[in-house]
Amino acid sequence: MGSFTNFIKELEIKLTKPLPGLESQIKMAPVTRNLEMKKNTYFNPPRESAVLILFYPKNDHIHTVFIKRPEYEGVHSGQIAFPGGKFEPEDSSLIYTALREANEEIGVNIDQISVIGNLTELFIPPSNFNVLPVIGFTNKRPGFIIDPMEVDAILEITLDQLLNADNIQYKEILHRNQLLVKVPSYYIDTHIIWGATAMIISEFLDLLKS
Repeated sequence: MGSFTNFIKELEIKLTKPLPGLESQIKMAPVTRNLEMKKNTYFNPPRESAVLILFYPKNDHIHTVFIKRPEYEGVHSGQIAFPGGKFEPEDSSLIYTALREANEEIGVNIDQISVIGNLTELFIPPSNFNVLPVIGFTNKRPGFIIDPMEVDAILEITLDQLLNADNIQYKEILHRNQLLVKVPSYYIDTHIIWGATAMIISEFLDLLKS
């Protein structure tokens, strides 16, 4: 627990300083996304949303949890992401949005989560969402209860796995213009994390290394 406590203390300090921002996000962006972000233009006003990056100790390692989306007819079908979703009118803040969605999707008790900050907002063109990554922690592994309508599975990944540069590879995906595009991805075990989630991870890791 000592190393986890030290990690959280160090992270809290780093979150009080300027965030790495766009330049860190772009490192894991597809080329097409890179251009869209630099233009920073929207065809329609983006919808606000938030995701939760939740850290906790497990088996003497620092972990965070991801979800695998179910297969469906949509732009994020089957993708790996942080738990989260869109801002609802009754939400008091985007921080609350992240906590509420995590509770709904994976059953975490939000009363046991301490929020320590956030990363830079990220615009996601395919879904027209602005996403705020919220960072929180619990001092023990949460009891996860999956909502099968929204989550196919949870993935518990260690911080060491995210920090391992050997896990960064390129994946060919069919872009929405029906062209194959190579995108930077995190290959962890048998799982591939790419797109907005990879870009959020990239900024977090740069913050941690700063």
